[in-house]
Amino acid sequence: MAFLPTTIKEVRARGWDELDVILFTGDAYIDHPSFGAAVIGRLLEAEGYRVAIVPQPNWRDDLRDFKKLGTPRLFFAITGGAMDSMVNHYTANLRLRHDDAYTAGGQAGFRPDRTVTVYSQILKRLFPHTPVVIGGIEASLRRLTHYDYWEDRLHPSILCSSGADLLVYGMGDRTILEVARAMKNGYNAKLLRKIPQVAFRAERSYLEKLDPDKTVRLHSFEVCQKSKEAFGENFCIIETLSNLLHPDKTLVEAVGEELVVVTPPHSILSTEELDHSFDLPYERAPHPRYEGRGAIPAWEMIKHSVNMHRGCFGGCSFCTISAHQGKFIQSRSERSILQEVERITQMADFRGNLSDIGGPSANMYRMGGRDKELCAKCHRPSCLHPKRCPNLDNDHRPLLKLYEKIRSMKGIKHAYIGSGIRYDLFDNSPYLATVLKYHTSGRLKVAPEHTEDHVLHLMRKPPFALFEQLNEDFRAVCRREGLRYQLIPYFISSHPGCTERDMKALSERVLGKLHFTLEQVQDLTPTPMTLSSVMFYTGMNPYTQKPLFVARTQEEKRQQKSYFFKNRPEAKRPERRPKRAVKK
Repeated sequence: MAFLPTTIKEVRARGWDELDVILFTGDAYIDHPSFGAAVIGRLLEAEGYRVAIVPQPNWRDDLRDFKKLGTPRLFFAITGGAMDSMVNHYTANLRLRHDDAYTAGGQAGFRPDRTVTVYSQILKRLFPHTPVVIGGIEASLRRLTHYDYWEDRLHPSILCSSGADLLVYGMGDRTILEVARAMKNGYNAKLLRKIPQVAFRAERSYLEKLDPDKTVRLHSFEVCQKSKEAFGENFCIIETLSNLLHPDKTLVEAVGEELVVVTPPHSILSTEELDHSFDLPYERAPHPRYEGRGAIPAWEMIKHSVNMHRGCFGGCSFCTISAHQGKFIQSRSERSILQEVERITQMADFRGNLSDIGGPSANMYRMGGRDKELCAKCHRPSCLHPKRCPNLDNDHRPLLKLYEKIRSMKGIKHAYIGSGIRYDLFDNSPYLATVLKYHTSGRLKVAPEHTEDHVLHLMRKPPFALFEQLNEDFRAVCRREGLRYQLIPYFISSHPGCTERDMKALSERVLGKLHFTLEQVQDLTPTPMTLSSVMFYTGMNPYTQKPLFVARTQEEKRQQKSYFFKNRPEAKRPERRPKRAVKK
């Protein structure tokens, strides 16, 4: 095995005189299946393509990092990294962060704001005749008109600002290989525009080439700028179609004199396909170029962990997981997971403790609809909200059997669960008792997010009564097993629809009645392509068009967050009456 080359010296060491694909990423290069750039690079390599990675190129100097590997035979590929660059750079109150978990030494400043756009603009300027393909979470969630919290206005598709030729949205395992095949003999727009799960710009006349029965025309960018209702309507259509089991509609949105066209997504990956992505010959380490530059915090966090599946059917309003990975769970085989655990046990610095055996939601492994025909008819963005779907199979037994096999492996002392757990899936399963007995280091973290039912409804989270029941069950198991463990709840302030009165009620219920000391709290950051961001911008629920109170100013947001800390002076200020919500 060997790292993918990052310099011309490493390229020549492989005996290559030309590259097929050059991949730019805003993260440090860590060759591990938890990092999208590595996955895409390894998938292309496995198909016989010559691939190199340029991590965190300097965009401020003479741009030598962008030129050093020359022109690829097929295309440049760009990802902003595993985290959206704007969320990476700024707090919810728009203050600049001073660290970056995806950079050696945790140092900030190694990627620009709006990384994908900046990299793409540079490459199109330097190599105007070479195709540029963008992807990853930053590009994926900006594929159509979206609200930008950092500038407090709507932006058009990132294709328009970046100048990129093609956008791959969602998890691009299948799509990137299809793109490479379509470009085998040069840029072929006709072939590329037939590929599922891509977006591109086209002339207005392209609409005539589309099947009207399988095409949905969204409100234009310009109409959305003038009408918040129109923007909300667009979101409802996009979210609904993206959560179908068998999507077949092409989305078309006009921007100026052009169209942005989004082809339907692929069907979900099979277990065999997902295993292939995880089983590729990763070095499972940061590139040696970072030696002596300090640890990479994101790597330190996940290097002894295992991701067992993709997707999440929770559909939380503020979360981007289902928008990017999809609603339907794609699970790895036991064989693939256990082999990865075995590889971890052979790492030189492994001391017997797996830090996480989980996924986007740790306990959704192998869950899904019992009757797939019913799933094919379903338009719900969540299988759990407003009530759990009666067709959902939430059997924890396959997962519990897998946990048992992991615990019994040679070299494993502890296998912890660090990912979020959905306690609204427990029912009468022994899952909670098993997790507390074998897979918790002393603190179980869950995310009720709020206490007030009308806010939870807007968040698409279960009633707080379920958390109160979990708290009782948690304490009962701890008493029975003699465990002195803590239950750590996460909460969010300033969500659309949440007033100071609601935050005061949360404080009285959680800090007063239940006597929790809160550690994991956050102020909402409205990120592109989430329901919460649409509600924040429009001041209404787009599905009902009912107006909502929104804490918009930094002072309003700070005041809401202060209720998490009842002993602070600001938490004792008199409650302010919210302004009446006005539909704009």
